[in-house]
Amino acid sequence: MAGRRSSLGFLGMFGRSGDLRQLDTALRGADLHPALVPEGVKLTIVNLMKDHWTGEPPPQAYPQVARLFSYCIAGPEAFEQANGSDKRLRTERRIEAAIEAGDSFDAQIVLMTLHAKLINSEVVERFGLTAG
Repeated sequence: MAGRRSSLGFLGMFGRSGDLRQLDTALRGADLHPALVPEGVKLTIVNLMKDHWTGEPPPQAYPQVARLFSYCIAGPEAFEQANGSDKRLRTERRIEAAIEAGDSFDAQIVLMTLHAKLINSEVVERFGLTAG
């Protein structure tokens, strides 16, 4: 059975798919305006989510993914100002665990942010990230 595809819409005639709307809402909740994220990157994120979860990703997954992605873009200080020190520390632990695991869902999100050249240089430096 073919999975449901994400849709950006077309000339205002067809609306964005629900998963992209959920991601946009979650990005706003993580203090990252969705307009700052290229549509192709958002499509990649929702496709990674669909690959990771059997069926549709649960609604609670979107804020978790958005926080990780937002941290990678904003960097530790800006992320902490918007989300608090507890969420910053939890997100940093997720990144450390992703680096340790090598090939995990969180690692894919971090790597995609790195390859898209959206990642904050302080995050790259802090965690010793490379695109190799």
